[in-house]
Amino acid sequence: MSSKPKQEEQHRRADFASKKGEVVLRPHEYDGIQEFDQKLPNWWLLTFYSAIIFYLIYWFIYYQAGLIKTDQAAVTEAISAIQIQKEKALEETLATLDDKTLVHEWATDGSIVAEGEKIYSQVCIACHGPDLDAPNKLGLSLVDHEWKYGDTPMDIFKIINAGTPAESKGMPPTGARMIPWGATYTGKQIAQLVAFIISKNPEDFSKF
Repeated sequence: MSSKPKQEEQHRRADFASKKGEVVLRPHEYDGIQEFDQKLPNWWLLTFYSAIIFYLIYWFIYYQAGLIKTDQAAVTEAISAIQIQKEKALEETLATLDDKTLVHEWATDGSIVAEGEKIYSQVCIACHGPDLDAPNKLGLSLVDHEWKYGDTPMDIFKIINAGTPAESKGMPPTGARMIPWGATYTGKQIAQLVAFIISKNPEDFSKF
């Protein structure tokens, strides 16, 4: 004798269970597959409906009332705060920086030059080469005694900080241009990089 009639005797046919502990056999059946239903526990229903209510409240506060700061606004504010700090640090660096200071203090300090060399090895070496002579011609040589955008230490500082001038055509044939590294590095770090470059060209800056 098939177990299916016994199963139907144990569980009444209905669309859903109506009381706790009751198990019903739903009338829907497809390809021999039958579905059971039980009344969900109150704690589960409470959690489910509470989640819906929480979502609706949060949605209204977050998207409609604007009482909670969005992620985009938080990131924008953080970026703005960082930019303000960098600009302030740059101003403080420039207030104590000039050609003579870079040549006679920064470029003669081994620890400063070493820090500048680290930065050069990280971001400058690809275009200007390990020996600063731009062997692949992606950038200008920094040891040929020619300074396209100014031959003072502060000129070098400014070109690194602000990048290739807008009116420049860049390096042929690709038109490659140097990006404004001031967006990545602090004024102090750029000054360290300039000190490293000066240390490799002592004769070019001996007049300062």
